[in-house]
Amino acid sequence: MIKKAVIPAAGYGTRFLPATKSQPKEMIPIIDTPVIQHVVEEAVESGITDILMIIGKGKRAIEEHFDRSPILEESLLKKQDLKTLDKIRSISNLANIHFVWQKEMNGLGDAILHARYHVNNEPFVILLGDTLVKSEDGPVTKQLIDVYEKYQSSVVALEEVKPELVNRYGIIDGEAVTENVFKAKDWIEKPSPEDAPSNLAVASRYIFTPEIFDLLEKTPPGKNNEIQLTDAMRKMAKTQAMYGLKFNGKRYDIGNKMGFLKTNIEFALEDPEIGESIKVWLKDFVGNL
Repeated sequence: MIKKAVIPAAGYGTRFLPATKSQPKEMIPIIDTPVIQHVVEEAVESGITDILMIIGKGKRAIEEHFDRSPILEESLLKKQDLKTLDKIRSISNLANIHFVWQKEMNGLGDAILHARYHVNNEPFVILLGDTLVKSEDGPVTKQLIDVYEKYQSSVVALEEVKPELVNRYGIIDGEAVTENVFKAKDWIEKPSPEDAPSNLAVASRYIFTPEIFDLLEKTPPGKNNEIQLTDAMRKMAKTQAMYGLKFNGKRYDIGNKMGFLKTNIEFALEDPEIGESIKVWLKDFVGNL
């Protein structure tokens, strides 16, 4: 059973400036919960017990969020706000969470390389720290683990995108082995619609065998002079079996303002505390447009 996960969270978050000038983009809240906490909760719900976060300059708030806060806890205890106290304490008990610093922003592939010795020659999960995925079939990470256990090979989450949007994503070139599982022949980074081998895009969740580290070490810098994870994936697909899982659900793109706002609205509608109030307000608001 896979127990280790890596969460890269070192990027600058420039598309959310000035909000991310002093706050990590991964700490931007969806309702009242930081994005990265949602990601950690997905990992934990999938059976992950050990998480390594790759962080960079200005990301100290992430460490503090997952640590205990004695002064805050004492204040809540004095107020007898036990419900909030339990909620706050539970954050630091989600998993064994460790941190390592990516001192230079040299790409996602370089960030993953920082996890080599922590992973210790085991298969592991990667969850991007600024992206949420939801599925009607349970945590997407758990679904990937199930596929890994069946095929004993690296596997990547896939989502179906509109054909005209394939040039925004990494796309699988593969053959179906079941209704939702595809064996990869290649991975194409941001192809034009006419050159795309499919419309199944990589969706920010991965399981890799430890061989990925050797491939990343041999991968020269690519676009933006960064080590691209997709380049190493292409090499891997040529030397061993790799799979993609088209999950039944949705990836929430919070990397831009519109996606962030839509995500908050969708999550708010499902929130047991404010969901009904939001529905009433939305109907009234839309009716007055």
